[in-house]
Amino acid sequence: MAKQKTDHTPEQSAAPSAHRSWRTRLTGWMRGPQDKPVDVLPVRVGDAQYRSKALPPTTLGLDQALIWVVIGLLAWGLVMVYSASIAMADNPRFGKILPYHFALRHAISLGVGFVAALLAFQVPMERWEQLAPRIFMLALVLLVIVLIPHVGVSVNGSRRWLSLGVMNFQPSELAKFAVLLYAADYMVRRMAVKERFFRAVLPMAFAVLIVGVLLLAEPDMGAFLVIVIIAMGILFLGGVNARMFFGMGALVVLAFVAMIATSPWRRERIFAYLNPWDMEHALGKGYQLTHALIAIGRGEVTGVGLGRSVEKLHWLPEAHTDFLFSVIGEEFGFVGLMVLIFAFYWLMRRMTEIGREAIILDRVFSGLVAQGVAIWMGFQAFINMGVNLGALPTKGLTLPLMSFGGSAILFNLIAIAVVLRVDYENKALQSPRRA
Repeated sequence: MAKQKTDHTPEQSAAPSAHRSWRTRLTGWMRGPQDKPVDVLPVRVGDAQYRSKALPPTTLGLDQALIWVVIGLLAWGLVMVYSASIAMADNPRFGKILPYHFALRHAISLGVGFVAALLAFQVPMERWEQLAPRIFMLALVLLVIVLIPHVGVSVNGSRRWLSLGVMNFQPSELAKFAVLLYAADYMVRRMAVKERFFRAVLPMAFAVLIVGVLLLAEPDMGAFLVIVIIAMGILFLGGVNARMFFGMGALVVLAFVAMIATSPWRRERIFAYLNPWDMEHALGKGYQLTHALIAIGRGEVTGVGLGRSVEKLHWLPEAHTDFLFSVIGEEFGFVGLMVLIFAFYWLMRRMTEIGREAIILDRVFSGLVAQGVAIWMGFQAFINMGVNLGALPTKGLTLPLMSFGGSAILFNLIAIAVVLRVDYENKALQSPRRA
């Protein structure tokens, strides 16, 4: 067969290399050492010969291992929310509630989350890419609405929720998902200018800054920190120059240090973290941390047994939300915590593998989204565990997929469903029936 001749205009020849097929670049990258590669993939993907360890490409279906690990974490979380909140019925602060009040609400949130996840899985990734800017704008509008007096629900001095009657909705959880989609879509659109700081980085930094200002007005510094890490992670994976990335990282660190230095109550949290056992802090800002450490210490190697935690009996505040990890450590011990940590590690690794495979299959947006979800859940789990173990200052972040919280569970499950959709489309592309 004769080769087809193709003529290029001078404008086409000078077009940015980002317009060429990523598979062509991959082929050049995989040449032997005697041939220098012409180009590489537009994003950081690691080993070019990588293939997913999920279902083989000849099999269409969902990643069964990923689904069962998620179901296992959700089920374990439901049991632990019941165990950690069973004594709260005796607390006058919550009025007359049943011992299973929070467990029932958590189960309802799981049901709503599963329905939303099923609907999210039906949406093709191409459609998610089209909707990314609109979802981001919706998140901004809701972050503004929640700050309106008598509209946003205020709890403990923080205005973070919108009342929906049967449940409270937290716009910051939508913001995490929205920034994830928007950053991935942004990098695909800006791939040709990713080496230019002012054209590649500043617009995204400005968008994240707007979200940050709204979140700090609530205030919710923990959610802002997670969103910054999601955006920076996707920019890095998208191939932004390493010097620009580390420069941004330094600026982010300086910004958070400045926020802590100018906020008296944040400074008190840092001092309490550095010396939680001091009498001044043990009954104040360090109270939660000291009792979290006591709970984990009581668990020793194998734990005191399911349901036998003492710290959850009105000693450890927010035991069913931010400090659920400590109750798990008390009841299941070091062994239980290691199982939990390994489960999250495996989950993040599998989602990263799915994203890498999507990028190799020329589906850059899908790959960045899958890897962005891994960054989101992995970093938030890392922060929550670090706070419970006393390795990081106290921050109001829940343990993904496990802690009590309707909005968090909802968007965790939607994000997992989107990753499963990426994996499904990967397998569809590799299936002989679709070739």
